[in-house]
Amino acid sequence: MKKTSSNTILTKRVFFITLILLLIFVINPLLLLKSYAGDAPLAASGDVSLTNVSNSFWLWNFLGRLHPLVVHFPVSLLLIAALLELATIRNFNSRLRPAINILLATGTVTGALAVVFGLLLARSGDYGKDTLNWHQWTGIITAGLGAIGLFFLYQVVNKKRVNMVKPYRATLIVAGIGVCIAGHLGAALTHGNDYISSTLPWSSDYEATPVKNFDFAFYKDDTVKLNNKEEMELNVQVRSILAHNCYKCHGPEKIKGELRLDSKKMIFKGGEDGPVIVPGDLAKSDLFRRITLPANHKDVMPSKGKKLSESDIATIKFWIQKGAPWPEGNDKEENNYRVAALEPRNPPLPVASGNIKNPVDVWVNEYFKKNKIQWVQLVDDRTYLRRVYLDILGLLPVPEDYTAFYKDTRPDKRAIWVRTLLNRNDDYAMNWLTFWNDALRNDYTGTGYITGGRSNINNWLYKSLQSNKPYDAFVRELISPDKESKGFIEGIKWRGVINASQRTEMQAAQNVSQVFFGLNLKCASCHNSFISDWKLEDAYGFANIFADSSLEIARCDKPSGKFTTAKVLWKQLGTINSAATAAIKQQQLAEIMTRPEDGRLYRTVVNRIWAQFMGRGLVEPVDLMDNEPWSQDLLDWLAFNFVQNKSNLKELIYLITTSNTYQLPSVGFKEPNQIIAKEYKFKGMLRRRMSAEQFADAVSTVIAPVFPDSLIKFNPFVATVVEKEVPKKPDPKKEAVKKPIVEKSEAEKKLAAEKQAAERLIQKRLADERKVAGKLAAEKLVAEKSILLYPRASLVVNNSFLTALGRPNRETVSTSRESQANLLQALELTNGGRFNEALKHGAENWKRKYGQPDVIIKEIYRKALGREPQQKEFKVAKQLLEVDKGTGAVQDLFWAVMLLPEFQIIY
Repeated sequence: MKKTSSNTILTKRVFFITLILLLIFVINPLLLLKSYAGDAPLAASGDVSLTNVSNSFWLWNFLGRLHPLVVHFPVSLLLIAALLELATIRNFNSRLRPAINILLATGTVTGALAVVFGLLLARSGDYGKDTLNWHQWTGIITAGLGAIGLFFLYQVVNKKRVNMVKPYRATLIVAGIGVCIAGHLGAALTHGNDYISSTLPWSSDYEATPVKNFDFAFYKDDTVKLNNKEEMELNVQVRSILAHNCYKCHGPEKIKGELRLDSKKMIFKGGEDGPVIVPGDLAKSDLFRRITLPANHKDVMPSKGKKLSESDIATIKFWIQKGAPWPEGNDKEENNYRVAALEPRNPPLPVASGNIKNPVDVWVNEYFKKNKIQWVQLVDDRTYLRRVYLDILGLLPVPEDYTAFYKDTRPDKRAIWVRTLLNRNDDYAMNWLTFWNDALRNDYTGTGYITGGRSNINNWLYKSLQSNKPYDAFVRELISPDKESKGFIEGIKWRGVINASQRTEMQAAQNVSQVFFGLNLKCASCHNSFISDWKLEDAYGFANIFADSSLEIARCDKPSGKFTTAKVLWKQLGTINSAATAAIKQQQLAEIMTRPEDGRLYRTVVNRIWAQFMGRGLVEPVDLMDNEPWSQDLLDWLAFNFVQNKSNLKELIYLITTSNTYQLPSVGFKEPNQIIAKEYKFKGMLRRRMSAEQFADAVSTVIAPVFPDSLIKFNPFVATVVEKEVPKKPDPKKEAVKKPIVEKSEAEKKLAAEKQAAERLIQKRLADERKVAGKLAAEKLVAEKSILLYPRASLVVNNSFLTALGRPNRETVSTSRESQANLLQALELTNGGRFNEALKHGAENWKRKYGQPDVIIKEIYRKALGREPQQKEFKVAKQLLEVDKGTGAVQDLFWAVMLLPEFQIIY
């Protein structure tokens, strides 16, 4: 009797506690929503959309973050309770009853808590309004149904009201369904509305999951089924293993045992003892037997003690188990990979209509219609101006720019402002210097400069960008260079022992093919490529253009004793005179490459410029131009008309940045690999972070210079304004070799000393002239609002700050940068000395200049974000600056603003 009484008391307590929670927080959910809704924001300058910033009590934010943890309790408990209840249909007093009662009571209580925490979380999150409302109300109703079910259960168990069993069960089952609906809506808030539907092939939202680089060595048996893409990846891995370990004995140069492993036909044919691979049968595959023999066995492969790793053996094992898949060749030469057309193409431009007039928009409109994508509203003035400033000049607009832009009522003002930015030649050159320094692996210091084994192209490159040199002339001068532009072709003369693929002639072949043709020759410069149809002989033929004599072909760094003639990669473009000197051959190549008939050259640069502005190329990756573009017509039309427009890069940029396509809202992707997936669909430019140089220059513009003058390693104004030559000082050692040692008289010694002093004075005067002339030129350009007086990041030597933010090591070609944030960047922006020193100096200067906290707050928001602070933002910042009257609080405010996504991301 006591036991029944205690159970009754416990059930009553649980019920009343649950009822109180529901009455306070669930039945009137607006209690929480209204209590902490916050104040209305201040008006911003221009047509600026403002982002709400939470300033509520910290405990509510903390409890809100517990919602994902708490919500899993009612989801699982109520569902299990409903499922167990179905098992008691014929026997209500089943042995499962105590468990169901506990599950229902606990699920109802935690459901109420989940509702409370969810309402708190909704205040500080950025969620879709409609989905959020549905999620909230289904969660509230579900928690309410749980409480009602608990009430019915109480009536049945304690009041013995048997007629309540059916309402109780119906309520519990509906609550279980409600849990599923609320859970789905919650997942949609976090992962998107297509979270489930995108996995269903019959859904319009379906997106096939892109294939990743699998480590097939982990698969231990033949139970895994592979799709076509996975089979291709597996085949590439196997061919890579064979190329690096087997081709030297079983390739075209050496065919040991009549066995070749470098082609599909030969590998399945086998050698003198018959087939070495039997697809699907490891026991009959002699190749597998040999690679698994002990290292000292006479039949082991590879021989000479170089045994394959366990991972490589496991990969080959799995490949054979899966039937040794190999992509089908299109012809006898096994052209297994897509090869893009070489010749130019000018597809007829579709008819323009309405506001779809820009040729870019006309082609994108055709693409949108084909893929059932709707045009959306273009970005506002503030977003567009910031975007185009950063993309063209690498700089932020100043507050006066925003004001003037908002007040400009001309219907074509965006196009007019783009033209104005493109005419700021020096700022344009300093921004695009970064892009081309990466691509042409041109740097101010680093490997090769110490020994004189490397030369830069700084002056030539800057002048070319500043004068907007036509692209065909730009390429010709790099391929057939003079003294100023030779650094790219000459490459890096590495110290010590190098392999054959690192010699300067092969570097030139690899770099020219990558930068100007979007073609990877690095594999083919060691052996026949297994990621394309290019052969080792093709790479050496191209490298011979940059050599005075034919290079001996080395396969996997082993000399073969074979040679080939100098030749262009695409023979239909023309021929090279193999007997000529390297200079003549490069001149011939330069003329051949830049002909209008070479559609590959112009498609590649158009694709690179498009990727620079849109975050993704028409073809992706940009160095694999044989991949299929998402719009072949747009790529071909842009490339053809780029040539017709005299290869004018600025006009190409103008065409892109004035299009509605460029002005679409930015888009993001949940997974980075979706950007390069074959199923990618273009909907607008990719949202991306500022580059290292853009971020540094933005901080320098807004706060204080990040870099001192001493870090400038290339000053275009000092180097180019004064064209005088400084006399070289005589080398005493060389003079001693040339002339016999003769004792000079005192008078001769005095005369020589006076002469040296005069030469030093001349050198000093010339150096001073350069500095003065450079300063005057810079001041003139500043007055004309063409450049800024702080050191631009593109002109300084590489350092830990720029490296952390993504500036690459320019010992190799780098044609793209990773936009994803990483831990190194987070550490640099929180604890890095250079960044925090700039903020500290800026805080001191601002404190002296502006003094009042109100002015400092408004100015930092105007300069950094191009808008006024919201009321909540202003209130928080004011509290910060009033607590600490010193510069530390100002520095903290600067740090907080600089790390806002609104500041760091190009939207």
